[in-house]
Amino acid sequence: MSNKRFYIKESTLKDVKEEVITPPLFKVYLLNDDYTTMDFVVYILEHIFHKPKLEATQIMLHVHHNGKGLAGIYPKDIAETKVTQVHQLARNAGFPLMCEIERE
Repeated sequence: MSNKRFYIKESTLKDVKEEVITPPLFKVYLLNDDYTTMDFVVYILEHIFHKPKLEATQIMLHVHHNGKGLAGIYPKDIAETKVTQVHQLARNAGFPLMCEIERE
């Protein structure tokens, strides 16, 4: 085993800068329709968007009264995945529930 030592110039360490790039965020909205039940919308908000029951109910009522409501804000890939999950669960349950995403 050799006893070699390695030295790093102090100036090299000072020149290194960390840059954290945050991805753009997207808002996921649920859209109101005349067929999807309120219970199903609450279920979606609890299971897909991990909202507590009270918050899910408040969002569902906002969607019902205003035509759309914010379900969450995520990076693009996650937002798109959540929209796909909502659409698949809704279709499997026989509901036309729709989502959309908008850049924040």
